[in-house]
Amino acid sequence: MKYKDYYEILGVSRDANQQAIKSAYRKLARKYHPDVNKSPDAQAKFKDINEAYEVLGDENKRKRYDQLGSSWQQGADFTPPPGFEGFNFSNFGGSQGSFSSGGFSDFFSAIFGDIMSQQTQRQGGARYSDFGDFSQFNNFSNQKARYTNASSQARKKEENLDIVQNVYLTVDDLIKCPKKSVTVSTYQQCHVCQGSHQGFCSNCAGTGLEKVTKSLTFQVPKFVKEGQKIRLKNEGKKDSFGRVGDVYLVVKISDNDYEVLDYNLVKEVELLPWEAVLGCDKHIVTPGGKIKIKIPKMTSSGKKLRLKDMGLLKKDGSKGYLEVKIKIIVPKDINKDALDLYEKLKQLNS
Repeated sequence: MKYKDYYEILGVSRDANQQAIKSAYRKLARKYHPDVNKSPDAQAKFKDINEAYEVLGDENKRKRYDQLGSSWQQGADFTPPPGFEGFNFSNFGGSQGSFSSGGFSDFFSAIFGDIMSQQTQRQGGARYSDFGDFSQFNNFSNQKARYTNASSQARKKEENLDIVQNVYLTVDDLIKCPKKSVTVSTYQQCHVCQGSHQGFCSNCAGTGLEKVTKSLTFQVPKFVKEGQKIRLKNEGKKDSFGRVGDVYLVVKISDNDYEVLDYNLVKEVELLPWEAVLGCDKHIVTPGGKIKIKIPKMTSSGKKLRLKDMGLLKKDGSKGYLEVKIKIIVPKDINKDALDLYEKLKQLNS
């Protein structure tokens, strides 16, 4: 019969602990299980792996096996050494109910025949180790598959593939509703290393994530307001399941000339001191074009003038109002004559 190096079969050292042996066995059993691996020699390797774990995974069997010494070579002719010849191997010739019919080698039977015979008698038949028989491993595989599927479903459910990003619009955009471009950036799994984090990836520098930036075009909807979302379908992140999220643009109104209050607009108009005191005609720019408004005499800073139907269009066809808010400013450059006049004004009112 041929000697079997069980340590070599499992790929572990002779001083490996039980955890290392168990881990090595599980890894190899998954790889060569006949339900997974369809290569011609998979079943034979799977049996060798089970047999090796049956020995090395059991402290008593491992101790007996180690007594053979480490000088034997894998596949070399083997004759049981002194001390092993007293075992009765007559029950392991392949008869019905014998242990050898369970798939273990003659080498195994020659070393552990007496132990397995006792187990067979106690249990009513031979079996692989708790981790070794096909049915047990099938159960383990099925449990793992169920767990993997459940985890995948959970990831599918929990992972958010949508991208939410602010988009800034002006009052002119709200009125004309043009097509606009926006740049969207996000991080997703690196397409080069598949997010493995193993080794150095020049694309993601080992982070597993890569930045993806793209330019999108969208139409500004009519009657859109601050805080509303514009949806760009199927422009979001992609996952390994083939799903694609959406992009949601959160509307933010940013305009240097107007403050937007619902469908109404507020515009600040600056007046010089004498314009506010004496009153004047003031030309201002509105969404509808340039117009002239009359500033009353003795207008104070902060006063509001409301202009009807000069705001944003409503769904019923009407428009909001434009509110002009007065702000009195001091001229940047005042000559001596002007300062003298202000001094006289001060004396007249003191």
